[in-house]
Amino acid sequence: ARGFFRTAFYFPSVTSSVAIVVLWLFLFSASGPVNKVLSWVWIQGPNWFQDPRGLIHIVLGAFGVTAAENPLAGATILGISGWEWVAGPSVAMSAFIIMAIFTTSGTFMLLFIAGLQQINAEVEEAAMTDGANGWQRFRYVTLPMLKPVVFTVVTLGLIGTWQVFDQIYVGAQGGPAKTTLTPAYVSVHSS
Repeated sequence: ARGFFRTAFYFPSVTSSVAIVVLWLFLFSASGPVNKVLSWVWIQGPNWFQDPRGLIHIVLGAFGVTAAENPLAGATILGISGWEWVAGPSVAMSAFIIMAIFTTSGTFMLLFIAGLQQINAEVEEAAMTDGANGWQRFRYVTLPMLKPVVFTVVTLGLIGTWQVFDQIYVGAQGGPAKTTLTPAYVSVHSS
């Protein structure tokens, strides 16, 4: 079943991003399947694409920490309060981050598979003969031989994060409260 799973993981990479956004809007709607699953474990899911709160604020709020009693609330940096700086990504942006991982992980997985297949088995056997355990083989043999692949994946990932436009345009248009703005979206809509 190796071929099936490789295709299944790679398929979102070649699917229309607009189609994936429409699917995501359905999955992460207030009454969508994601919130239904969360309700099974007694978690009331948010209205994903309408909630501008930061994830860190939500977690801190669960422990009773709010802006009122937080010392960061008074300090401002570049006109933004310290409390706002530590908000973390909004609920809406976190849904887009999950979508980006879903759509790009298949491509990166294939690059890593190709890199792993290029590692000569004799090198692994030599490390085993020298007494290296599994962790040592990974750290001193496999990972160094995958440096070009890691560099490629990191580079493509960084480039991809700067190019996110269509998902934001179709999904949220920068909202709620401008928490899903990306450089590509801002550059297109500022001109």
